Amino acid sequence: MTRKRIKTWAAPVLGLALALPAAMPAQAAPAHATVKSIEFVGMSAPVNAQQMAQVYTGASVKVTYSDNTVKTFPLTYKQLFKSTDSVGGTIAGVSVDAKGNPIMDTSVPNSPVPFVSDSPDSNSLFQVPGMSPTSLGGNPLSLVTHYEYITSNNAGKSAYGLVPASMSLTKIDQNKTTGELTPVELQKIDFSGVDGLWIPCNGSLTPWNTHLGSEEYEADARAYEADPTQTYVGPFVQSYYQDTTKKGNPYDYNYIVEVSVDKNNKASVAKHYSLGRFSHELAKVAPDAKTVYFGDDGGNTMLFMYVADKAQDLSSGTLYAAKWIQTSAENGGSANLQWIKLGHATDSEVRSEIDKGLKFSDIFEKSEKPAEGFTAIKTYPSGNVEYLKLKPGMEKAAAFLESRRYAAMLGATSEFNKMEGVTVNAKDKKAYIAMSYVEKAMLKDDKGTDPVDDIQVNKISAGVTYELALVGGQKDKAGEAIASDYVPQTMKGLVWGEDLSTPDAKGNKAADDKVANPDNLSYSEQLRTLFIGEDSGLHANNYVWAYNIDTHKLSRILSTPSGAEATGLQVVDDLNGFSYVMSNLQHPGDEMIVPDPLKTEVLNNINLNFNNRKSGVVGYISGIPSQEQLAADAPVTVGGQMSADASVISLRTTAEASGAKVDWHGKNKEVVVTRGSHTLTLRVGEQTATIDGTGVSLPVATRFEKGKVMFSASVWNQFVQL
Repeated sequence: MTRKRIKTWAAPVLGLALALPAAMPAQAAPAHATVKSIEFVGMSAPVNAQQMAQVYTGASVKVTYSDNTVKTFPLTYKQLFKSTDSVGGTIAGVSVDAKGNPIMDTSVPNSPVPFVSDSPDSNSLFQVPGMSPTSLGGNPLSLVTHYEYITSNNAGKSAYGLVPASMSLTKIDQNKTTGELTPVELQKIDFSGVDGLWIPCNGSLTPWNTHLGSEEYEADARAYEADPTQTYVGPFVQSYYQDTTKKGNPYDYNYIVEVSVDKNNKASVAKHYSLGRFSHELAKVAPDAKTVYFGDDGGNTMLFMYVADKAQDLSSGTLYAAKWIQTSAENGGSANLQWIKLGHATDSEVRSEIDKGLKFSDIFEKSEKPAEGFTAIKTYPSGNVEYLKLKPGMEKAAAFLESRRYAAMLGATSEFNKMEGVTVNAKDKKAYIAMSYVEKAMLKDDKGTDPVDDIQVNKISAGVTYELALVGGQKDKAGEAIASDYVPQTMKGLVWGEDLSTPDAKGNKAADDKVANPDNLSYSEQLRTLFIGEDSGLHANNYVWAYNIDTHKLSRILSTPSGAEATGLQVVDDLNGFSYVMSNLQHPGDEMIVPDPLKTEVLNNINLNFNNRKSGVVGYISGIPSQEQLAADAPVTVGGQMSADASVISLRTTAEASGAKVDWHGKNKEVVVTRGSHTLTLRVGEQTATIDGTGVSLPVATRFEKGKVMFSASVWNQFVQL
């Protein structure tokens, strides 16, 4: 290329004068500055119909170093695939039967089509040692994704719970230079060995690199025994086995499912019956690799804990349920927690009980009114006051097949409402649990009609995220030691929403600058940040938030289309030198609260963007700096003096994070960066560059470092200000 005359960097070029570093003694050794603080700079809420119909981020990460140098990392949202997309020949969200064949939707005569979910949920992105490289030459990663349900059939009628759900395993290429993720191949995970998969909601990655899935909203075995048509069990099994004679058993479902992936990217599954049967939102394992916490979604639900007999083995252990002993009603309330042991079992022991063909009436006697020897309880899924008596010898069956009813009979609290995501802060020994709607059974029972009234907090329909302190040396209600150093001892509100008395112009019924109806939670140890995803009926658009647990700053970092739920939240810290926040969206345009005429305009845009509301999206937030990137970009001190001009950045990583295009010309080691209408051109080994054709002198020569092009941070910062 033809270059203009090289000249030194001066004010006329970019309107700023930069002092060149003074000469330093030859013996001075360079040292990097350290990170002083990291914070998320939030984005504004969407302001028009176009933005309200998109998934996007306008947020960034602000890093302050020990010399008070500040660097900003802009965030971008990247779509991996839509649930309706074919990846390597397989439709991502297709529902499959026990033989792996697509289940067909015949609701429109003479026009059968496969059932395809619009509701991707949980993600686990991880690396399996020994896996062969992808066809694209990058690092091979594995991604397990849930497809929670199918909102409606082709005729527009609800298909929720009637069609078997699914999970997919996607082989992902991680670009070794940029960290960008690309799906290469996708396969549906086979659940035929465990009777199929029932409404998988959220999930998590274990400390030993397996995926824990979930089965939510358990069928009421009491209602099923009285009238099978009152549950989804029959249609579910008939669809899964493609056999209209199948009856099904509610006790086959609503457990935690563990998915293991081998080096050949093949998945195997196990249902962990000993973790109890209830409405599993997800299971999250503590740092000891044996203590497990759960979300229990629905009304009149419970806080459960499981302690495995051995680390990294969830096939046998002890199940507990909590009693809430309230200490405050403010901001979601606070309480001490007392743990009640339900029982100990192995997966095989519980499975053998199921295989006996047990029915609800084999476990409990029931009365329609108060009677001697019967205990009054009120739990999900019944939601009614029930009078039950345990039959002799049925303790184990009750504890693991009817976990909530049995726990309520033993005195555990069954008044939680919409208990959703769970995550853990290992360093501080804290757990966090989302209560999407703090109302109903969590309020004081003014009528006095409920069997117990442990929880009496103030109503916050916008919900609360709670903090739980984890401690060792605890005993259960009977005085028996609990074999865990991570037992929740107290529970208090940490982040809460604000209900509005009247909706605003966009239809928001809760303050738009605060979290409303928290659902997914994930925590970054490196960033000291709690990420919160919404499933709100009170916000016109659902968001993902970043909450710094030290500064308590709350920042909006992602907006999803109106009517969509933010799902699949997973923080991935430093995976091969790159960090991500996995984040999906499901059912865009569903149950919108936006008023007309704005609603019509938003919906038209959603239909264009998401295949007439048939597509959910699997994707991630990119641009979050990893520890490796922070270290590489740190300013340098020489002889004890900080020289901002001496600091360098990883050019491609920084440039692409800002939305710039980077072209590498290997023959002459030249890099061309295009950002908007501006161009930066440089060569490795040279201390000069050109900006928009004008030559500039660099304070430090461009160089290779660990396979990356390192470029002057000060000159880059001026370039991006053009």
